[in-house]
Amino acid sequence: MNKVLIIDDVHPLLMEALTAAGFEPVYRPECSREEACALVADCVVLVLRSKLFIDEDFLKAAPRLRLIARAGAGTDNIHEEACAQSGVGLVHAGGANSDAVAEQTLGMLLSLMSNIAKGDREIRRGIWDREGNRGIELKGKTVGIIGFGYTGTAFAARLAGFGVQVLAYDPYKKASGFPFVKQVEMEVIFREADVLSLHVPLTDETRNLVDAAYMNNFKKPLILLNLSRGQVVCTADVVKALQSGVLRGFAADVLETEPLSALTSEDKKWFEPLKGMDQVLLTPHVGGWSNESYERISGVLAARIIRWFNRESQMLPKLLEYYKI
Repeated sequence: MNKVLIIDDVHPLLMEALTAAGFEPVYRPECSREEACALVADCVVLVLRSKLFIDEDFLKAAPRLRLIARAGAGTDNIHEEACAQSGVGLVHAGGANSDAVAEQTLGMLLSLMSNIAKGDREIRRGIWDREGNRGIELKGKTVGIIGFGYTGTAFAARLAGFGVQVLAYDPYKKASGFPFVKQVEMEVIFREADVLSLHVPLTDETRNLVDAAYMNNFKKPLILLNLSRGQVVCTADVVKALQSGVLRGFAADVLETEPLSALTSEDKKWFEPLKGMDQVLLTPHVGGWSNESYERISGVLAARIIRWFNRESQMLPKLLEYYKI
């Protein structure tokens, strides 16, 4: 029995490719945690995005499980140590949505610098304020990128034509293949950056990385972009930095607590002032969720699942070639 339990919305390509490789997809994107625990009992693969936190208790309900496949790049909702102890492998679709995230990052940056969202809101209220919406140009600025993996490199590539200096910091990866990117230590970015873009996974090392002490190291008023994970940034400190002028702008596709219905009374202490600021741009965690990446994530994930099991499939060579895996 080769059942694959899929508990989040995915493109039909995933089911098609898995079926062609001899798996039996069980598609239950609306199921609860309790239902997932019951359904996973006789499955060898679990496919999910961010619906559940996979912990020891969940794994106890999955004695046949051999692989967890994350339909996205991050794995912070999966207890990797517990998986390793249970002999459960882990794959993800890293790189499949990097183009979408990179384009969203650039779009949010340009919108902030040119006051596009603010100007649009004012026009809709009957306000015509040219001077109050005077923007600043990206050309000639220095952009710091923290994390030079799939999305960091994709964002750097999109900056190539804007006449900016790009500085990258990543202690685990080299910025090779990008002659216009200079890999530096954080002290250089603190001193020179006008813009800082975060493209790191959520780990013990990066949780609350950007707090008041971190932001106070920057020598220029900074535009901060977070399209990684909400908990990388201490948002209460961001609000204070915006109020004091340490930050001149903040754009985020992610929040510390998601979705908005999950905000606690403590969360609302930073969210309420944040949402009222003109120099803030927020989107609902859609940076990596374009129409194109929706399909690409499923194609990449299917190929990685099939390869993990060393299955023969006529679709596999096509997937590997098309998605450049």
